[in-house]
Amino acid sequence: MSTSPVSLSPEIQDLIIDVLRHRVGKDERAAKPHDWYTATVLSLRDKIIDSWMESTRRTYADGGKRVYYLSLEFLIGRLLRDALSNLDLTHEMAQALKQHGLDLAVLEDLEPDAALGNGGLGRLAACFMESLASLDIPAYGYGIRYVNGMFRQRIDDGWQVELPETWLSHGNPWEFDRRESAYHIGFGGEVVEANGGVKWHPDEVIEASAVDTPVVGWRGKRVNTLRLWTAHALDPIRLDAFNAGDHVAALESDARADSLVRVLYPADSTPAGQELRLRQEYFFSSASIQDIVRRHIQYEKNIRTLPDKAAIQLNDTHPAVAVAELMRLLVDDYGLEFDEAWDVTSRTVAYTNHTLLPEALESWPLPLFERLLPRHMQIIYAINSRVLRDARKAGLDDLAISAISLIDEGGERRVRMANLAFAGAHSVNGVAALHTELMKETVFSDLHKLYPGKINNKTNGVTPRRWLMQCNPGLTGVIKDAIGDAFLDDTEKLQDLNALAGDAQLGERIAEVKRSNKLVLADHIKALTGVRVDPDALFDVQIKRIHEYKRQLLNLIETVALYDQIRSHPEKDWVPRVKIFGGKAAPTYHNAKLIIKLANDIARRINSDPSVGGLLKVVFIPNYNVTLAERIIPAADLSEQISTAGMEASGTGNMKFALNGALTIGTLDGANIEIKDKVGDDNIFIFGLTADEVAARRLDSYNPRDVIENSSELLQAVDAISNGVFSPGEPERYRELMDGLYDHDWFMVAADFDAYAGCQRAVDQLWTDQASWRKKAIHNIANVGWFSSDRTISEYAREIWGVM
Repeated sequence: MSTSPVSLSPEIQDLIIDVLRHRVGKDERAAKPHDWYTATVLSLRDKIIDSWMESTRRTYADGGKRVYYLSLEFLIGRLLRDALSNLDLTHEMAQALKQHGLDLAVLEDLEPDAALGNGGLGRLAACFMESLASLDIPAYGYGIRYVNGMFRQRIDDGWQVELPETWLSHGNPWEFDRRESAYHIGFGGEVVEANGGVKWHPDEVIEASAVDTPVVGWRGKRVNTLRLWTAHALDPIRLDAFNAGDHVAALESDARADSLVRVLYPADSTPAGQELRLRQEYFFSSASIQDIVRRHIQYEKNIRTLPDKAAIQLNDTHPAVAVAELMRLLVDDYGLEFDEAWDVTSRTVAYTNHTLLPEALESWPLPLFERLLPRHMQIIYAINSRVLRDARKAGLDDLAISAISLIDEGGERRVRMANLAFAGAHSVNGVAALHTELMKETVFSDLHKLYPGKINNKTNGVTPRRWLMQCNPGLTGVIKDAIGDAFLDDTEKLQDLNALAGDAQLGERIAEVKRSNKLVLADHIKALTGVRVDPDALFDVQIKRIHEYKRQLLNLIETVALYDQIRSHPEKDWVPRVKIFGGKAAPTYHNAKLIIKLANDIARRINSDPSVGGLLKVVFIPNYNVTLAERIIPAADLSEQISTAGMEASGTGNMKFALNGALTIGTLDGANIEIKDKVGDDNIFIFGLTADEVAARRLDSYNPRDVIENSSELLQAVDAISNGVFSPGEPERYRELMDGLYDHDWFMVAADFDAYAGCQRAVDQLWTDQASWRKKAIHNIANVGWFSSDRTISEYAREIWGVM
């Protein structure tokens, strides 16, 4: 087994004391826990820096190609435990701190959860960065250093309340300011002729400056860089206005710059919100592209060789404007002809699509785009002219050409960012097999006809370091005892567990670990919500962004139906269940926020009803984030992956739960299909319509009213919710939400209800046979090693980036 190149000296406790005194400025007798936390991070960081620099030097010496991953989100979570684990220094650091009477776990809990992402998109980016370093692939991640980022969620009387996330209020000991890496980002102005070409003269310029965080790979093989941009006004204060008494106007430029890095996903329901989002996306894309080009020219001199030394991956449509920005630099600053610049751009850029939802395929009002980015609008028109001429030569009809166009001419004219990313990339990948095929058939069907070789699949993965070894050390230890430690370096070696799935002793040891994890979670739930839950009950978990297509509503309606059945038939042997929900709703997404309120109203009613005798509990855990996921996932028995078929691109929570021994109940959607193929049909609970059946229902005369009225359990549950049983103080609160099921049921909640409820009863039946449940759980652990982000990144590296 290889060992870490980073090592802490035997005098590590003395090093921590030195850092505490001379860099934190505290005597050990006066130091508070947060001082010790900072000293611990800085001591470890100093050791990481040597490997970081060595990794960079090695890349330059090898003349290697770098990967540049552009993402508006990086949901990195806490870094101390991650870095210690990947460097195999956890025990050594824990022992050193113990000499000072300190508990490493307590200090780890003091680290803020970085508010740099929302959900799966950002967490995937974080897993990918860790795997890039673990596979020794030189890489930079580029994003925004949000001051407040995704909001902190508080639940007041069952309602979501959004509060600013203050993760940076006491600084961040992991990061390094790189003031030399600063770039001017322009907005507005005009484009004029200059020296036989054109020159953009912005009327507003903001400075982007870099802040770097080291990303440590497994066993310290490589340390890569997460580079986040922060914004500054060129003139932070207008002294003339300040001295004239207009103190607010004097700071206006500083406030405009600050707004770019203040909040992730500002609400775009207003023109001002739309403008801020577009400004954010261009700000970080431009700074990143300028940095990539600057680095290339510094060491390679010739801009035409950029595709040989740089692979730029766009994580969804948010950085799509990078295509136009790279073209602008190549044409305006480096003098390339348009066709040559297009060749360089398209050979450098690749694009990952994460959604089939039309509202998530970003587009911007053309007047807004042209006002903010006039030169880029010219370039997009030129690209569009080229694309549409190619489409006409290929024999596509007017309808297809209209769909392919980078400009939507229907109604309000808009710039289609997904089409720009598709046209400007040499590779366009989906993130699960079904998703990729649906891309070809739906949102990109005409672009696929024009560029038939571009679309490819790269099924998502998760890093097993964080999502097994770190968050579930007890299970990791049991697996090591059973099959050795080869799986630590190759998670597909977990397959060796298959031969032991029927081993009763192994099943019992894994069950003991699960119960221990459930006890920890039960204590946490009690502290957060005041609800007591039974660790011997089945923990049924749905934690993810709140969205109607993810169908938390289906889960809640079935919960109400189960509640009624338990009360109506107390003579039956019901399986005790704890229904656990968590997730955030977008601040302007009314129905999603109403679903959160419904979850809390249902919980309040059920949890206080003695007639169910503790057989059913419902908990909504507030402020779901990476740290909470690390606590919840190892304790889950059942993983809810119940999105409307054809609407979830992949999912990664489904992979994390299965890796930790939870059984999945889900639809044939996203990566569920591939999970089913890996674990076997007998070891997963699948229900409901397929993607093709959903599409057919929508085209046919689907009548959800008939479905509801012909299902007694569904009708009872919907009527109870609709008529105010769970909202007695406001009986009409959920009337409109339930009426939506009767009227259109776009997300097929009613259509799938009976199948879902029947599948849940099959779950109950299996739970009563614990030996069989444990066997299936072991098969899940054994067969999902393929869903490692190491495998995913290896596929990107070989088939898209050309770096392996």
